Amino acid sequence: MKKAPLYSRSRAPARAADPSAAAPEAAAVPAAARTGRFKAALVRHERRLWAAAVLLLLAAGLALTTSHVPRAVPMTIEQIDAAIRQSIDDKPLPSPVTRAYETVLPSVVRIVGLMTEGDDGSDEDEDSKKADPKKFHGPVERGVGTGVVIIDNGTILTSLHVVNGAKRIKVTFMDGTESDAVVINTQPQNDLAVLRAKTIPDDLEAATMRSTADLSTGDQVMAVGFPFGIGPSASSGIVSGLKREFRSPEGQQTLTNLIQFDAAANPGNSGGPLVTMDGEVVGIVTAILNPSRQRTFIGIGFAVPIENAASAVGMPPF
Repeated sequence: MKKAPLYSRSRAPARAADPSAAAPEAAAVPAAARTGRFKAALVRHERRLWAAAVLLLLAAGLALTTSHVPRAVPMTIEQIDAAIRQSIDDKPLPSPVTRAYETVLPSVVRIVGLMTEGDDGSDEDEDSKKADPKKFHGPVERGVGTGVVIIDNGTILTSLHVVNGAKRIKVTFMDGTESDAVVINTQPQNDLAVLRAKTIPDDLEAATMRSTADLSTGDQVMAVGFPFGIGPSASSGIVSGLKREFRSPEGQQTLTNLIQFDAAANPGNSGGPLVTMDGEVVGIVTAILNPSRQRTFIGIGFAVPIENAASAVGMPPF
Protein backbone atom coordinates (compact mmCIF):
# COMPACT_ATOMS: atom_id res chain seq x y z
CA MET A 1 0.00 0.00 0.00
CA LYS A 2 1.34 3.31 -1.00
CA LYS A 3 2.00 6.05 1.52
CA ALA A 4 0.86 9.61 1.09
CA PRO A 5 3.71 11.97 0.40
CA LEU A 6 4.91 13.98 3.31
CA TYR A 7 5.11 17.79 3.04
CA SER A 8 7.07 20.05 5.21
CA ARG A 9 4.97 22.31 7.41
CA SER A 10 7.28 25.31 6.63
CA ARG A 11 6.40 27.28 3.54
CA ALA A 12 8.49 29.63 1.45
CA PRO A 13 7.87 33.27 2.53
CA ALA A 14 5.30 34.98 0.42
CA ARG A 15 6.65 37.79 -1.84
CA ALA A 16 5.65 41.34 -0.99
CA ALA A 17 2.71 42.49 -2.94
CA ASP A 18 3.54 44.94 -5.73
CA PRO A 19 1.04 47.77 -5.45
CA SER A 20 1.31 48.57 -9.08
CA ALA A 21 0.92 45.08 -10.06
CA ALA A 22 -1.56 44.03 -7.47
CA ALA A 23 -4.41 46.14 -8.64
CA PRO A 24 -3.64 48.21 -11.70
CA GLU A 25 -7.17 49.48 -12.04
CA ALA A 26 -7.27 50.54 -8.39
CA ALA A 27 -3.99 52.52 -8.73
CA ALA A 28 -5.12 54.32 -11.85
CA VAL A 29 -8.26 55.67 -10.26
CA PRO A 30 -6.57 57.85 -7.57
CA ALA A 31 -4.09 59.33 -10.09
CA ALA A 32 -6.90 60.41 -12.38
CA ALA A 33 -8.75 61.94 -9.47
CA ARG A 34 -5.71 63.97 -8.46
CA THR A 35 -5.26 65.30 -11.99
CA GLY A 36 -8.89 66.34 -12.13
CA ARG A 37 -8.73 68.12 -8.85
CA PHE A 38 -5.60 70.05 -9.96
CA LYS A 39 -7.27 71.16 -13.18
CA ALA A 40 -10.34 72.24 -11.28
CA ALA A 41 -8.20 74.29 -8.90
CA LEU A 42 -6.51 75.96 -11.86
CA VAL A 43 -9.87 76.93 -13.28
CA ARG A 44 -11.16 78.24 -9.97
CA HIS A 45 -8.08 80.36 -9.24
CA GLU A 46 -7.13 81.30 -12.80
CA ARG A 47 -7.56 85.08 -12.23
CA ARG A 48 -5.61 85.07 -9.02
CA LEU A 49 -2.79 83.12 -10.56
CA TRP A 50 -2.60 85.52 -13.52
CA ALA A 51 -2.58 88.49 -11.17
CA ALA A 52 0.20 86.92 -9.10
CA ALA A 53 2.20 86.27 -12.22
CA VAL A 54 1.83 89.89 -13.38
CA LEU A 55 2.88 91.20 -9.97
CA LEU A 56 5.93 88.97 -10.01
CA LEU A 57 6.88 90.27 -13.45
CA LEU A 58 6.44 93.91 -12.33
CA ALA A 59 8.49 93.33 -9.19
CA ALA A 60 11.23 91.74 -11.22
CA GLY A 61 11.21 94.63 -13.72
CA LEU A 62 11.33 97.23 -10.95
CA ALA A 63 14.19 95.46 -9.25
CA LEU A 64 16.07 95.30 -12.52
CA THR A 65 15.45 99.01 -13.22
CA THR A 66 16.41 100.33 -9.80
CA SER A 67 19.50 98.23 -9.77
CA HIS A 68 20.76 100.28 -12.75
CA VAL A 69 19.83 103.75 -11.34
CA PRO A 70 22.75 105.35 -9.51
CA ARG A 71 22.00 106.56 -6.00
CA ALA A 72 22.05 110.36 -5.43
CA VAL A 73 25.22 111.49 -3.72
CA PRO A 74 24.58 113.99 -0.85
CA MET A 75 25.86 117.52 -1.59
CA THR A 76 28.74 118.84 0.42
CA ILE A 77 28.61 122.15 2.31
CA GLU A 78 30.90 123.65 -0.31
CA GLN A 79 28.57 122.56 -3.13
CA ILE A 80 25.51 123.98 -1.33
CA ASP A 81 27.33 127.27 -0.75
CA ALA A 82 28.35 127.45 -4.40
CA ALA A 83 24.78 126.76 -5.54
CA ILE A 84 23.41 129.55 -3.32
CA ARG A 85 26.03 131.99 -4.58
CA GLN A 86 25.20 131.11 -8.16
CA SER A 87 21.47 131.62 -7.50
CA ILE A 88 22.16 135.07 -5.99
CA ASP A 89 24.37 135.97 -8.95
CA ASP A 90 21.63 134.93 -11.37
CA LYS A 91 18.92 136.87 -9.49
CA PRO A 92 20.33 139.29 -6.89
CA LEU A 93 18.23 140.02 -3.81
CA PRO A 94 16.99 143.63 -3.41
CA SER A 95 19.02 145.73 -0.98
CA PRO A 96 17.56 146.68 2.43
CA VAL A 97 17.25 150.29 1.25
CA THR A 98 15.27 149.19 -1.82
CA ARG A 99 12.89 147.12 0.30
CA ALA A 100 12.40 149.98 2.78
CA TYR A 101 11.74 152.45 -0.06
CA GLU A 102 9.18 150.17 -1.71
CA THR A 103 7.44 149.65 1.65
CA VAL A 104 6.99 153.33 2.56
CA LEU A 105 6.58 154.82 -0.93
CA PRO A 106 2.78 154.29 -1.26
CA SER A 107 2.33 156.49 1.83
CA VAL A 108 4.52 159.42 0.70
CA VAL A 109 2.82 162.54 -0.73
CA ARG A 110 4.03 165.69 -2.46
CA ILE A 111 2.80 168.90 -0.83
CA VAL A 112 2.57 172.29 -2.49
CA GLY A 113 1.62 175.44 -0.64
CA LEU A 114 -0.15 177.87 -2.97
CA MET A 115 -0.37 181.61 -2.56
CA THR A 116 -1.70 184.45 -4.63
CA GLU A 117 0.97 186.15 -6.68
CA GLY A 118 2.34 189.09 -4.69
CA ASP A 119 1.08 187.61 -1.43
CA ASP A 120 3.64 186.93 1.29
CA GLY A 121 1.12 185.30 3.56
CA SER A 122 0.82 188.17 6.03
CA ASP A 123 -2.46 189.64 7.24
CA GLU A 124 -1.51 192.94 5.60
CA ASP A 125 -1.82 191.27 2.21
CA GLU A 126 -5.47 190.48 2.87
CA ASP A 127 -6.15 194.18 3.37
CA SER A 128 -4.09 195.00 0.27
CA LYS A 129 -6.16 192.57 -1.82
CA LYS A 130 -9.33 194.32 -0.84
CA ALA A 131 -7.84 197.74 -1.58
CA ASP A 132 -6.18 196.83 -4.88
CA PRO A 133 -7.30 193.42 -6.25
CA LYS A 134 -5.42 193.96 -9.52
CA LYS A 135 -2.15 193.87 -7.62
CA PHE A 136 -2.63 190.15 -7.01
CA HIS A 137 -2.94 187.58 -9.79
CA GLY A 138 -3.30 183.79 -10.02
CA PRO A 139 -2.01 181.29 -7.47
CA VAL A 140 1.70 180.50 -7.38
CA GLU A 141 3.71 177.88 -5.53
CA ARG A 142 4.97 179.09 -2.23
CA GLY A 143 7.10 175.99 -1.84
CA VAL A 144 7.25 172.23 -2.26
CA GLY A 145 7.51 169.82 0.61
CA THR A 146 6.75 166.25 1.56
CA GLY A 147 4.25 164.49 3.78
CA VAL A 148 3.47 160.96 4.88
CA VAL A 149 0.05 159.33 5.28
CA ILE A 150 -0.38 157.99 8.81
CA ILE A 151 -4.12 157.18 8.70
CA ASP A 152 -5.78 155.82 5.57
CA ASN A 153 -8.62 158.36 5.80
CA GLY A 154 -6.24 160.92 4.28
CA THR A 155 -4.54 162.13 7.47
CA ILE A 156 -1.05 163.37 6.61
CA LEU A 157 1.90 164.48 8.73
CA THR A 158 4.28 167.17 7.48
CA SER A 159 6.41 170.03 8.75
CA LEU A 160 4.56 173.16 9.79
CA HIS A 161 6.91 175.44 7.85
CA VAL A 162 5.94 173.61 4.61
CA VAL A 163 2.34 174.83 4.80
CA ASN A 164 2.57 177.81 7.12
CA GLY A 165 1.09 180.88 5.47
CA ALA A 166 -0.22 179.02 2.41
CA LYS A 167 -3.66 180.08 1.22
CA ARG A 168 -4.27 176.74 -0.38
CA ILE A 169 -2.62 173.35 0.09
CA LYS A 170 -2.46 170.77 -2.68
CA VAL A 171 -1.28 167.19 -2.15
CA THR A 172 -0.40 164.58 -4.76
CA PHE A 173 -0.52 160.90 -3.84
CA MET A 174 1.75 158.26 -5.32
CA ASP A 175 -0.93 157.01 -7.73
CA GLY A 176 -1.23 160.52 -9.18
CA THR A 177 -4.41 161.52 -7.34
CA GLU A 178 -4.43 165.24 -6.55
CA SER A 179 -6.45 166.80 -3.77
CA ASP A 180 -6.83 169.95 -1.76
CA ALA A 181 -5.99 169.54 1.90
CA VAL A 182 -6.72 171.46 5.07
CA VAL A 183 -4.74 171.87 8.27
CA ILE A 184 -6.54 170.13 11.13
CA ASN A 185 -3.88 170.50 13.84
CA THR A 186 -0.45 172.01 14.45
CA GLN A 187 2.34 171.58 16.96
CA PRO A 188 4.55 174.65 16.53
CA GLN A 189 7.06 173.64 19.21
CA ASN A 190 7.96 170.61 17.07
CA ASP A 191 7.39 172.23 13.65
CA LEU A 192 4.59 169.77 12.85
CA ALA A 193 1.30 170.08 11.00
CA VAL A 194 -1.48 167.56 10.46
CA LEU A 195 -3.38 167.74 7.17
CA ARG A 196 -6.54 166.07 5.93
CA ALA A 197 -6.93 165.47 2.19
CA LYS A 198 -10.39 166.04 0.75
CA THR A 199 -10.03 163.38 -1.95
CA ILE A 200 -8.11 160.14 -1.41
CA PRO A 201 -7.29 157.07 -3.52
CA ASP A 202 -9.43 153.98 -2.95
CA ASP A 203 -6.42 151.88 -1.96
CA LEU A 204 -4.57 154.48 0.10
CA GLU A 205 -1.99 152.91 2.43
CA ALA A 206 -0.90 154.39 5.73
CA ALA A 207 2.74 154.13 6.78
CA THR A 208 3.75 152.08 9.81
CA MET A 209 5.17 154.16 12.64
CA ARG A 210 7.80 152.80 14.99
CA SER A 211 8.91 153.94 18.40
CA THR A 212 12.37 155.47 18.70
CA ALA A 213 12.90 153.82 22.09
CA ASP A 214 15.24 151.22 20.60
CA LEU A 215 16.76 153.51 17.96
CA SER A 216 20.53 153.74 18.31
CA THR A 217 23.35 155.76 16.85
CA GLY A 218 24.65 153.91 13.82
CA ASP A 219 21.28 152.44 12.81
CA GLN A 220 20.70 152.66 9.08
CA VAL A 221 17.91 155.02 8.00
CA MET A 222 16.55 156.54 4.80
CA ALA A 223 14.95 159.89 3.96
CA VAL A 224 12.24 159.97 1.28
CA GLY A 225 10.91 163.18 -0.22
CA PHE A 226 11.00 165.78 -2.97
CA PRO A 227 14.30 167.70 -2.62
CA PHE A 228 14.05 170.87 -4.71
CA GLY A 229 10.79 169.41 -6.04
CA ILE A 230 12.55 166.37 -7.56
CA GLY A 231 11.16 163.03 -6.65
CA PRO A 232 10.14 160.98 -5.02
CA SER A 233 13.81 160.63 -4.10
CA ALA A 234 15.50 158.40 -1.56
CA SER A 235 18.79 158.84 0.26
CA SER A 236 20.27 156.51 2.84
CA GLY A 237 22.57 157.04 5.80
CA ILE A 238 22.76 156.38 9.50
CA VAL A 239 21.51 157.85 12.75
CA SER A 240 24.32 160.22 13.76
CA GLY A 241 22.96 161.06 17.19
CA LEU A 242 19.88 161.37 19.38
CA LYS A 243 18.36 164.11 21.55
CA ARG A 244 19.93 166.86 19.46
CA GLU A 245 18.98 170.56 19.48
CA PHE A 246 18.58 172.85 16.47
CA ARG A 247 18.13 176.62 16.30
CA SER A 248 16.68 178.10 13.13
CA PRO A 249 19.05 180.40 11.16
CA GLU A 250 16.87 183.35 12.08
CA GLY A 251 17.05 182.32 15.71
CA GLN A 252 13.28 182.46 15.99
CA GLN A 253 12.80 178.86 17.08
CA THR A 254 14.71 176.12 18.86
CA LEU A 255 13.79 172.48 18.38
CA THR A 256 14.86 169.85 20.90
CA ASN A 257 14.97 166.06 21.25
CA LEU A 258 15.77 165.64 17.55
CA ILE A 259 17.21 162.69 15.63
CA GLN A 260 20.41 163.66 13.84
CA PHE A 261 21.08 161.74 10.59
CA ASP A 262 23.42 161.95 7.61
CA ALA A 263 21.12 160.77 4.80
CA ALA A 264 21.05 163.58 2.23
CA ALA A 265 18.19 166.05 2.78
CA ASN A 266 17.54 169.37 1.06
CA PRO A 267 14.70 171.89 0.78
CA GLY A 268 11.70 169.86 -0.28
CA ASN A 269 12.55 166.94 2.01
CA SER A 270 10.94 168.78 4.91
CA GLY A 271 7.91 166.92 6.23
CA GLY A 272 9.02 163.64 4.69
CA PRO A 273 9.55 160.40 6.60
CA LEU A 274 12.79 159.18 8.12
CA VAL A 275 12.52 155.43 7.70
CA THR A 276 14.23 152.33 9.12
CA MET A 277 15.29 149.42 6.95
CA ASP A 278 11.98 147.76 7.87
CA GLY A 279 10.17 150.57 6.08
CA GLU A 280 8.82 151.99 9.35
CA VAL A 281 8.70 155.72 10.09
CA VAL A 282 10.73 156.88 13.09
CA GLY A 283 10.77 160.61 12.39
CA ILE A 284 9.65 163.57 10.28
CA VAL A 285 12.46 165.43 8.52
CA THR A 286 12.42 169.04 9.74
CA ALA A 287 15.76 170.81 9.18
CA ILE A 288 19.33 170.73 7.90
CA LEU A 289 22.34 172.44 9.41
CA ASN A 290 24.75 174.46 7.29
CA PRO A 291 27.05 176.92 9.12
CA SER A 292 27.28 179.00 5.95
CA ARG A 293 23.51 179.42 6.14
CA GLN A 294 23.15 178.06 2.63
CA ARG A 295 20.09 175.89 2.08
CA THR A 296 22.15 172.90 0.97
CA PHE A 297 23.06 169.69 2.74
CA ILE A 298 26.51 169.20 4.24
CA GLY A 299 25.82 165.99 6.15
CA ILE A 300 23.75 167.06 9.14
CA GLY A 301 20.00 166.64 9.07
CA PHE A 302 17.38 166.58 11.82
CA ALA A 303 14.06 164.82 12.26
CA VAL A 304 11.33 165.11 14.87
CA PRO A 305 10.82 161.74 16.66
CA ILE A 306 7.62 160.03 15.61
CA GLU A 307 6.36 160.03 19.21
CA ASN A 308 6.03 163.83 18.99
CA ALA A 309 4.39 163.54 15.61
CA ALA A 310 1.88 160.98 16.87
CA SER A 311 0.90 163.23 19.77
CA ALA A 312 0.25 166.04 17.28
CA VAL A 313 -2.37 163.81 15.66
CA GLY A 314 -3.82 162.82 18.99
CA MET A 315 -2.71 159.22 18.61
CA PRO A 316 -1.84 157.21 21.73
CA PRO A 317 1.86 156.95 22.64
CA PHE A 318 3.79 153.81 21.74
